[in-house]
Amino acid sequence: MINTLLLVTASCAVLAANPVIEKVEPPDWWVGHTINPVRLLIHGKNLQGSMLTAPAGMTIANARISTAGTYLFADLTIPNSTPPGQYQLLLKNGDGSANVPFRVNPPLNNASRQGFTSADLIYLLMPDRFANGDPSNDDPAVSKGLYDRSNPRAYHGGDLKGILDHLPYLKDLGVTAIWMTPIYDNSNLWGEYAGNKVTDYHGYGIVDYYAVDEHLGNLDTLRNLVQWAHTLGIKVIQDQVENHVGPHHPWLTDPPTPTWFHGSITKHLDENWQFWSIADPAASKNLRRIVTDGWFGGSLPDMNQEDPEVSRYQIQNTLWWLGEIGFDSIRQDTWPYVARNFWHDWMAAIKRQFPTVNVVGEVLDGDPATVSFFQGGQTRDGIDTLVDTLFDYPVYFKMRDAFGSGKSLEEVPKMIGHDYLYPNAQLLWTFIGDHDEPRLMNAPQATVDGLKLAYTCMFTIRGVPLLYYGDELGMKGGEDPDNRHDFPGGWPDDAADAFTRAGRTVEQNAVFDHVKKLAHLRASMPVLSRGSTLNLVLQDQQWAYARHLGEEIAVIVLNNDSKAVSLELPLQELGLSPAVRLHGLLDVIREADAVNYRLDISLPARAGEIFVVRP
Repeated sequence: MINTLLLVTASCAVLAANPVIEKVEPPDWWVGHTINPVRLLIHGKNLQGSMLTAPAGMTIANARISTAGTYLFADLTIPNSTPPGQYQLLLKNGDGSANVPFRVNPPLNNASRQGFTSADLIYLLMPDRFANGDPSNDDPAVSKGLYDRSNPRAYHGGDLKGILDHLPYLKDLGVTAIWMTPIYDNSNLWGEYAGNKVTDYHGYGIVDYYAVDEHLGNLDTLRNLVQWAHTLGIKVIQDQVENHVGPHHPWLTDPPTPTWFHGSITKHLDENWQFWSIADPAASKNLRRIVTDGWFGGSLPDMNQEDPEVSRYQIQNTLWWLGEIGFDSIRQDTWPYVARNFWHDWMAAIKRQFPTVNVVGEVLDGDPATVSFFQGGQTRDGIDTLVDTLFDYPVYFKMRDAFGSGKSLEEVPKMIGHDYLYPNAQLLWTFIGDHDEPRLMNAPQATVDGLKLAYTCMFTIRGVPLLYYGDELGMKGGEDPDNRHDFPGGWPDDAADAFTRAGRTVEQNAVFDHVKKLAHLRASMPVLSRGSTLNLVLQDQQWAYARHLGEEIAVIVLNNDSKAVSLELPLQELGLSPAVRLHGLLDVIREADAVNYRLDISLPARAGEIFVVRP
């Protein structure tokens, strides 16, 4: 209490009015939580000289008030015997008092969080661009004028209700987990980026870490979505952002502490994209500091996790979302741009409270040596970040080159050959498209057959497959925002409804059916999601490999050439009989007989097959 008394004494001279409470973060917490006491951040006015007290049983300690009198930090201890319910803390100064609402929740059921595995198919969608289930939030009064479907950088009206309405579509496709881009409250104003007038429809311009953006819905809508998804056996992954907030966050003009950010609006480092410097033993401290302290894109304020108040705030916020909504896992944005010691503490806090929740970090680079440096389960620079897995961008770039631009297919297994750099490569996220990259069908030599072959590859190699919304239809799109078109049929006035078979074109149904078949094959065949891999044939445009799990064996053959080829596959190392009949699951080659451990096949251009041995 000594610090609190000092704050009261120092600020008595500036007391002017009753304290006013505007926001309490977090607004509630749980009995029996691994974090106890919980650190409160109370925002308001006239907080100078105030004393915070709690109801009988709970205690307040380590209070701290900002110089401007607009923020108060305090530790609230919640005994395990505290009955759940709504409580009122009391904030009092010389001129008056104010109630501080706070809810105590019953203990959490931590076992309900499932985490992702290599058996999942993850579907990435942008809520604003997927489906409009509630037109009443298209142009909310609080943020009027940001809605315009004709403007690719404005809000388009997609929302959480739209996602909920189309969960059956995702279930039918074979999706087992949804990753939504951030649902935090974003700016109510137009902004500017790279010379363009923009909104934060994408969700990465945070102005409130404890609220859902009004264009998408509210906390109740989000809870309902997650609950219905779980009912259908679909997990939900939250996209979180600890590195930065949006340029319109109110903290920019009134930070809770003097060191809340790395720098200020008028004086800060600009991040330079050179995060490989973090792994470079020859990099100076200054070069590394540009990465970890610089403002992303030169405009997104960089959070300073070296400030203990920031670190604790963000850790609690992460745990609050997991507890409040029931998310199963986390996708963490811009992983390399935050200090490793924070990630260690952040991950450790997650695992203490939610042991089954896992995290994938974004490290957008094509060099596996750089990417693997940030992987958890190993000590680098004296720190294990503990992160469960990362996006496999190195393999993504090679798949895009091969299947979209006709470059060597051999480069894909060559890149996968770097799996020794990762503690568990089976958990890497594999994909052929996401919201930051041009769609594969926009590549110079992209074809529907090439796209289908890319999916055959993605669904049969190791890793956790990720599907970007609309790619199951073969949607086209270049650089951001051209790669973020609305899903056709997500709006009542759309010309066609691609959520239905009748609303899709022949070409769209061909891609959809192929993806659906692969998804269901992978779900029914553990060998495709968990099996070890053995390469059988490696050529410039052909690749054959086997997946092996117990008694289950699958042989996958890919031909990325523009012409048919004949291949000879050696099967001696698979434990099969010298003469065996293999059955194709994709109906490209329905049956093929191996003789003397050798399988001779002819594969059409831009085609692949999955062979199994049936009893």
